[in-house]
Amino acid sequence: MESRNVTSVEFYILLGFSHVPYYRLPLISIFTLLYIFTLIGNSLIILLIIGDYQLHTPMYFLLANFSVLDLVSPSISVPKMIDDLISMEGIISFNGCITQMTFFIAITITECYFLSVMAFDRYVAICLPLHYKNIMSFKICFILIWLAWLLGCFHSIIHTILTISLDFCGPNHINHFYCDILSLLQLACSPINLNVTLVCVSAFFNGICNCIIILSSYLGIVSAVLKINSKDGRMKAFCTCASHLLVVSLYYGTLIIAYFRPINSYTYSKDRTISVIYTTVTPMLNPIIYSLRNKSVKNAFQKLWKRAIYQTKI
Repeated sequence: MESRNVTSVEFYILLGFSHVPYYRLPLISIFTLLYIFTLIGNSLIILLIIGDYQLHTPMYFLLANFSVLDLVSPSISVPKMIDDLISMEGIISFNGCITQMTFFIAITITECYFLSVMAFDRYVAICLPLHYKNIMSFKICFILIWLAWLLGCFHSIIHTILTISLDFCGPNHINHFYCDILSLLQLACSPINLNVTLVCVSAFFNGICNCIIILSSYLGIVSAVLKINSKDGRMKAFCTCASHLLVVSLYYGTLIIAYFRPINSYTYSKDRTISVIYTTVTPMLNPIIYSLRNKSVKNAFQKLWKRAIYQTKI
């Protein structure tokens, strides 16, 4: 059997935004502010839900866990991206690159399932209100959350095992600001047919199937809301779901544009721009459009603010 002379790659160079060096300082400022606002906004949501007894319901339990995802997701790539912009090096070890890819896939897939669970929660609340406490009990929510995490981690491990089984002998320049699986596959020296097939299958089951669940839930919600006689009742029901639909549209819209294209098109700078939206902008916006606009969350924030002012005066 003929042996192959394969040189292992020990590190990669993340090109990131090196194609626009004149925007380096503004990008550092923007990404740093976005990351800080993301940490503050999502941490605040978690603290409010934990601290206010009135928010100890399945819906807000899911919101708190969703905020945890929005804390972890940008933390995988944004600090490294900012550091690379400052140092202008972009060096990451092979093991570090694989680790970043693994966590990113796990969080992305888990978030897809979370959005489906939250859509189902709204469906039960509006279409089956009398059975809501039984169907969406804390026990069921806990099981659904763990299932989402397990499925995300399972798919991530499979992708990682298949990726590290490939030969990487050069080049070592990744045309992205983090170790994206499709960008990494382009650098493999061995056939990637199985890996690309798995990416497509994973995108179908984790993306398209979850989209179908969300759309089905909202079709049922719309049908139920239209039967409500009260105009105020209809508006309240629609407003409850509008924030979730906006989050879903932002998340899936950017993912579809970024990943549902031929692999050989993942070399253009616009792919990085799209990735910035779902790695930095969306996690920052989620607390605003999904939680802080909620009346109950606003009341909890006002109580926390008054309590803080009172303790300061003392």
